[in-house]
Amino acid sequence: MTSRPANDGRLWTRDELILAFELYCRIPFQRTKATDARVKELAALLHRTPASVARKLGNFGAFDPHLAARNISGLTHGSKLDKAIWDEFHADWNGLIVRAHDLRRRREPLQRELEALTVPTGPSERTVSVKQRLHQAFFRDAVVSSYNTRCCITGIPIVECLIAGHIVPWSVDERRRADPTNGVCMSATFDRLFDCGLITIEDDLTLCVSKRVRGLKDQSAADLIAARHGQKIIPPARFFPDPSCLRWHRENRFQAA
Repeated sequence: MTSRPANDGRLWTRDELILAFELYCRIPFQRTKATDARVKELAALLHRTPASVARKLGNFGAFDPHLAARNISGLTHGSKLDKAIWDEFHADWNGLIVRAHDLRRRREPLQRELEALTVPTGPSERTVSVKQRLHQAFFRDAVVSSYNTRCCITGIPIVECLIAGHIVPWSVDERRRADPTNGVCMSATFDRLFDCGLITIEDDLTLCVSKRVRGLKDQSAADLIAARHGQKIIPPARFFPDPSCLRWHRENRFQAA
């Protein structure tokens, strides 16, 4: 099964589109350009031009409702297969990661993978470790890039301070461990507060701070945390938090009192 030709004249195969969609999810939309290093890397892997890959990423952007809501349009003239890939893997994030990894392994020297991953020597342990790392890496890239590399509460843009946190822990729902709509990007302090249930987020992206924190007789806590109660978080460019995940967090983690 193939997609329509891009500007290098070759039809896109299903496998190529899977790799392109996986990259689309991992980098900010504004970086889906031929000059981007990761676009060039995928182009070399697929033996395509960077312009061809960038255009295909733009085709995926045309299906993104969150981009459309911000009056950002992707490139038109995508194919039915492009849309089929979009729909299929929005319902199967874990499958996307495993499939994309397998496709890359077929095209890249195995030694490169082994050098990049320090893993246990046992075959079963190695498989589990590799899969965990793949899921963690994809999830972080997708969530952090969707928030434009900023904490959704403070706006801090220091990537080393940012954590892509799960709303519903994947130990609770493993199916959503790679789902970027089950994630938020926060600086380390607020990620810890969220994980402990001392802050939560309403469906309309309003931040709620526990009364326990708001009641602290400490000026630094008041200024840094309590003062943000009732404020809206900075919305992501895509992969908005799933309301069902936010509801789970409010009902199972948040310490309101």
